[in-house]
Amino acid sequence: MDIKQLQYFIEINRLKSFSRAAEHLFVTQPTISKMIKNMEKEFNVSLFDRSKKQVVLTDAGKIILEQAQIIHKAFKDLELQLEDLSELNQGHIRIGLPPMVGSSFFPIIIGHFREQYPAITIELMENGSNKIAEDVEDGTLDIGVVVLPTNEEIFDYFSFVTEDIKLVVHADHSLLEKKRITLEDLKEEHFMVLNSDFALRNRIMSACNHEGFEPFIVFESSQWDLLGKMAASKLGVTLLPESICKELKGDLKILSIDHSEMYWKLAIIWRKDSYLSHAANEWLRFAKEKLNTSY
Repeated sequence: MDIKQLQYFIEINRLKSFSRAAEHLFVTQPTISKMIKNMEKEFNVSLFDRSKKQVVLTDAGKIILEQAQIIHKAFKDLELQLEDLSELNQGHIRIGLPPMVGSSFFPIIIGHFREQYPAITIELMENGSNKIAEDVEDGTLDIGVVVLPTNEEIFDYFSFVTEDIKLVVHADHSLLEKKRITLEDLKEEHFMVLNSDFALRNRIMSACNHEGFEPFIVFESSQWDLLGKMAASKLGVTLLPESICKELKGDLKILSIDHSEMYWKLAIIWRKDSYLSHAANEWLRFAKEKLNTSY
């Protein structure tokens, strides 16, 4: 039995006629008669009493009609819901954003997206790039914003901004006297860094190791503004992206570092060869368009 058989059965009962049902469904009467005979054979019952002028349901037909109407309605509801999804009248997107990124790049984009697609809900989860990549990989998130590089065997992505990583120090730090600052100049400094959930930490550690030293870390945090406040309190130095440095408050100076690895490249990632909803695909298209226009 399939949904078409149920549709034919319901229509015959509604119109009380095989011929009128066939006409309404744009099929021949033999086609519709054969379909009903197949149903009767499958259930081993008679569905209609054909001895009367009008087609009348048998007791078995009445039982099947009740369930057939429920199934047919559920199928129509399914069609409508899928149509709503394809037309973006509903949907839910789970997006991972690093704390440093959310406030700088995405509030306006998400606001415009919600104006255009008010029925689509967006769930934002804040975490570091490394954790976001893990969550996109295992399906906890649909889409994530991360610091490149990323695993190109697992993720598709597009990048949207590249920034310098700047040195943040107290306003009377001795490094202000230098015209050119290198990573090697930071060997004796106390570092305050983002925790291991953040890809920026990996980049900083790798760059320092390349220069032959292990940074002396005195404090770790997931909050970039706290790192800034601690630098303003003369507790150490920190390294943060340029756009974040502009948000810092306090008695601070922002300095450039002469090193090829001192940059921060952001990208939006999603898992390769994995289903993405209509809503998530539209968000990717929308975000790419807005980010390419804005940055």
